[in-house]
Amino acid sequence: MRRMSPSTIATAGVVAATLIGTVIAAIYQHKTPNVLDVVLPLVACTAIFWRNRHPVAVLIVVGLTTFIYYPYAYIDGPFLLLTVLALYTAADQGHLLAAIVTGGAGLLAMGFGETEVRHVDNTTFLIIAEGIVTTITIGGVTRNRRAYRNEVHERAREAERTHAEEVRRRETEERLRIARELHDVVGHNISLINVQAGAALHGLKKRPEDAEAALRTIKETSKETLRQLRTTLGVLRQVDEDAPVVPAASLTRLDELTAGLSVTLDVPDSLEDLPAEVDLAASRIVKEALTNVSRHSGAHHASLAITRTPRNITIRVEDDGPGATFTEGTGYGLQGMRERAIALGGTLEAGPRPEGGFRVVADLPLQKETA
Repeated sequence: MRRMSPSTIATAGVVAATLIGTVIAAIYQHKTPNVLDVVLPLVACTAIFWRNRHPVAVLIVVGLTTFIYYPYAYIDGPFLLLTVLALYTAADQGHLLAAIVTGGAGLLAMGFGETEVRHVDNTTFLIIAEGIVTTITIGGVTRNRRAYRNEVHERAREAERTHAEEVRRRETEERLRIARELHDVVGHNISLINVQAGAALHGLKKRPEDAEAALRTIKETSKETLRQLRTTLGVLRQVDEDAPVVPAASLTRLDELTAGLSVTLDVPDSLEDLPAEVDLAASRIVKEALTNVSRHSGAHHASLAITRTPRNITIRVEDDGPGATFTEGTGYGLQGMRERAIALGGTLEAGPRPEGGFRVVADLPLQKETA
């Protein structure tokens, strides 16, 4: 069974109060109702149920029946309840001018009509006038408040949509960047293998046949792998026919990673023999952490500490900013850094420091180095 809306319930309540009040007024006033006492309330009560769909039309109908009811009907019933509801609905639906004109016309007719007998005294007239003005005002206020709430909700939905699109865009850019870097690293290393294998094959013509076959396999395999990488990742990056010869970002070039920011360094003397994938991930984590320090934290200084053991390498980036660079566990850059660490079997923790500022700590395993 369909439930009635609050608006319908309110309308039904006003209609019931009007009809019941009219009957009670007839009983207590000891008056015999005429045709208008029956017809006008029925017409107005029927019309009022359409107030939300046709507020101006309903206001006109109710207003006209009110103008006729009070001068010519015998029973002085609570007909004004329907008028008040019609005025409120018109103002609430944005028809403020219609409500003001109708209310003003009713007051003029009530106070300055050309009938021989004035039906209300000055006090009653002022009370009714105050009620009409208050009703129209409340309707206009509720209209404005609803419009404001709708605007706020629309802005929130738009911000949410924009945020979701930005998240997807940043995620796509991050994965494309990882793919390009992977292409650079693997392509560079395979190019070296290809060149070295070619040189070895050229110098080992007089060596045993098995060595020559192994070198030939290395050469062919590296060449085929390089071709497949170009084909697969060609949509992500335009690759020349010649294999890439410049390696990707590296911890050996920290001056490039810390450019434009005051950074205190505490790093090992040599970081040149790191596995390529670890070196790439570590350098990107450092770069992203320092970039967010300069862009978002408001910090004037940062520190970078790198600790290396035979099993892992730990990176710690801290700043002295007034607030956290990210909300803990969120953020576009933080998400990319965490994905890099997890992809290598490592971990990344980030959050505000107790003494102020922000801290990023990444721990990356070096299994390939010690295997």
